[in-house]
Amino acid sequence: MSWLLAFVGFALLVILHELGHFGAAKAVGMRVERFSLFFPPLIARKKVGETEYAIGSVPLGGYVKITGMNPDEDLPDEVRTRAYYSQPVWKRIVVIAAGPAMNLVIAFVLLFVFFTAIGPQTTSRSVRSVETSYPAAGVVKPGDRLVAVDGRGGTPADLSNRIASHRCAQQPPERGCKAKTPVTLTLERNGERRTVRITPIYDPAAERNRLGFAYAPGPRDPLSISEGFTDTTDAFWFITRETIKLPARLLDSQDRKEISGVVGSYEVTRQTIVSDFADAVWILAIISLSLAIVNLFPFLPLDGGHIFWAIVEKVRGRPVPFSVMERAGVVGFMLVILLFLVGLSNDIDRLSGEGFRVR
Repeated sequence: MSWLLAFVGFALLVILHELGHFGAAKAVGMRVERFSLFFPPLIARKKVGETEYAIGSVPLGGYVKITGMNPDEDLPDEVRTRAYYSQPVWKRIVVIAAGPAMNLVIAFVLLFVFFTAIGPQTTSRSVRSVETSYPAAGVVKPGDRLVAVDGRGGTPADLSNRIASHRCAQQPPERGCKAKTPVTLTLERNGERRTVRITPIYDPAAERNRLGFAYAPGPRDPLSISEGFTDTTDAFWFITRETIKLPARLLDSQDRKEISGVVGSYEVTRQTIVSDFADAVWILAIISLSLAIVNLFPFLPLDGGHIFWAIVEKVRGRPVPFSVMERAGVVGFMLVILLFLVGLSNDIDRLSGEGFRVR
């Protein structure tokens, strides 16, 4: 069932993105030849009026085919006036921008619903798991409740920060270096309290000193409308900012390993549905927003490339030769292929290795 639900979630994002293009094209009077979910070869098609509705066999997206997307296309007189390149620049920009705009709206709505109707996952003070290669192994056990750190209680975040405050003597710290002083933990196990002293070590991935245990999740805590709007806006901007960095991440070997492709996004969504269906709303919001931002990169064949060249045409006051756009489009095409290959390679490594680490 999780496979089907993940597939439906992805399909809806694609359909709504293409519906944005489709609805805008119809609204401004362009002729839409085909609306397709997924790419050819087609496995089903039905023509209604002048538009053919189809389903492809390659589930990597979808498309809306508008008459005259190639300005050199030879068109009959009866449809030429409704062709894409026969329309003013503003209409073309509206049609192309409508797809990413749909994803932006969907992402914002999903994030808002997540924060206000579902609520972020809180953290309890009970231990969920212990990492075998860290100091807590053999001392702290799953099910233990952390009462205090160095004699003081507080929230799980307070307790973690207090552990991290025990720093290494070596600065800057290196992986595995021990803190100068041990941490005093007060634990509750089977109704009895016990005190243990453990020395945390530095974890470069977390950029802090840790003992190596994870808290169990607590109840969800829906936010008020005003708090939800603030957190939605903050999350929306954070995801946007990180997605914009994507091309630069291709140049960094470490960041490059963190890039996921279609397979990875789908698998994370599926596993999230299995472990906690509510978090799937958050994941789909991230995917929808990332899809919108990537599509707005100013390279053909992405939507942003079409918008960019439409603006260039408006500024220069005459159409840009299609041959120029084709040559420039090679850059965008190579970027898309590179992102796809890097993401797919990383996804295969994760699927065949340690997995995607979804709770």
